Amino acid sequence: MSAETLPAQLRLHAVERPGQAALVQDEQVLSYAQLDALMDRVAAALQRDGVQPGQAVALCGHSTPLQAALFLGALRAGVVVAPLAASSSREALASMLSDAQAQRIFIDASSAGLLPEAALQRCIALEAGAPGQPVDDWLAPPGAQPQPVEIGPADAFNIIYSSGTTGTPKGIVQSHGMRWQHVQRGAKYGYDTGTVTLLATPLYSNTTLVVFFPTLAFGGTVLLMRKFDAAGYLALAQLHCVTHTMLVPVQYRRLLAHPDFDRTDLRHFAMKFCTSAPFPAAVKAEVLARWPGALVEFYGMTEGGGTCILEAHLHPDKLHTVGRPAEGHDIRLIDEAGIELAPGATGEVVGHSPAMMTGYHGQPDKTREAEWFAPDGRRFIRTGDIGRFDGDGFLELLDRKKDIVISGGFNIYPSDLEALLQRHPAVADCAVVGVPSEAWGETPVAFVVLQPGHDVEPDALRDWLNAQVGKTQRLAALRLTGELPRSAIGKVLKRELRQAWGTPVGSTG
Repeated sequence: MSAETLPAQLRLHAVERPGQAALVQDEQVLSYAQLDALMDRVAAALQRDGVQPGQAVALCGHSTPLQAALFLGALRAGVVVAPLAASSSREALASMLSDAQAQRIFIDASSAGLLPEAALQRCIALEAGAPGQPVDDWLAPPGAQPQPVEIGPADAFNIIYSSGTTGTPKGIVQSHGMRWQHVQRGAKYGYDTGTVTLLATPLYSNTTLVVFFPTLAFGGTVLLMRKFDAAGYLALAQLHCVTHTMLVPVQYRRLLAHPDFDRTDLRHFAMKFCTSAPFPAAVKAEVLARWPGALVEFYGMTEGGGTCILEAHLHPDKLHTVGRPAEGHDIRLIDEAGIELAPGATGEVVGHSPAMMTGYHGQPDKTREAEWFAPDGRRFIRTGDIGRFDGDGFLELLDRKKDIVISGGFNIYPSDLEALLQRHPAVADCAVVGVPSEAWGETPVAFVVLQPGHDVEPDALRDWLNAQVGKTQRLAALRLTGELPRSAIGKVLKRELRQAWGTPVGSTG
């Protein structure tokens, strides 16, 4: 790469290929020259308003070329970006804005009613119906040039709020150096000036950004979907001869199930990525069989620390794993006491790499909880996942540490039961959680979404599963549901399922 920061790299593209499309959504197209000029106007406006390097601004809205340009322009001013979910609750949004100490809040109409009163004076409206000064009036005049800002690798790039499935937002501070590490690995995955990347996950998610930034850094074109729908995705992929994409597992399933899938011309795909949620081996196999191009699964955390990579097209016998540690990444397993485990043992996954978060914004105690230090003093990030390495060095994940069900003193891994349930022809989707039990303290129950046109009694499905597992693993109950609660990037919200179960198993109340 010819520059060491993303804003500088985009400036080079604007000079070398000014007319090439950088960002596309429907009829909106921003060339590299237009994107670079808009970034300058954003950076100059922030400097005019007195926003200093190292201070934060918030972006809250759906993915659009304008939102992307605001993100990139803030970076050019040395300002830290906090992209926030438009689907956040009022309480979560207030908490994140306060934690980030956002100097400006760029917001669209989807979140207009969620803002606390005190935040309204800092708002810039991205569209009609949103509070604050209209963005076109706020931007510096065309041709404006910001004051140059020196950006170092340790300087904060963004704050990603990852509440995951726990509900409590934590601000993950990622540096410019960490993001540049993500960008540099793009060469391995075929990014270049001919890349056309289709993104259907939101820009506030690290899932999206690990593909978004490399595409632009290598001079490719990004197609942004405001909201995912399978038919629209397939139409765009064919129309624009898409080469790269990032999708979460539930999106892969919906695309494969769509009646237009096999009629869609997908031959230009070179690389498909997946991350953020468990990717069933059967779905990986179906993608390999029906969708041209390579399939790569990333396992890691927004916090960084360590990444495993499964190049599924090269290792079709390892689809039940998340791959091997990436080059330069050190992945280890530890026990409850923090003692490193020998090969073949099962324990919590911890990782060290050149790409690691600075820490949780304003939460040093939470940062320390997420860290593990090796005997030689090297800093690792704890994942909270339980796993084991096979004899070839591939990591097999068993479950989230907090999701393990402890029933009568035995550890039960919900992912094992979910994998079995998904083999039943009537099961489209499922999740297993632990709920209180009068007899065992905790016991596993299942929520199941049936395939269209299938009808099976819950007790019969439960008995089918229980006949295949040991006595300690048996489901206490099974409930059919129309859909599973998921985050915007496809993670099943098991906390909500546990809350929805209600009465403890075995209770007469």
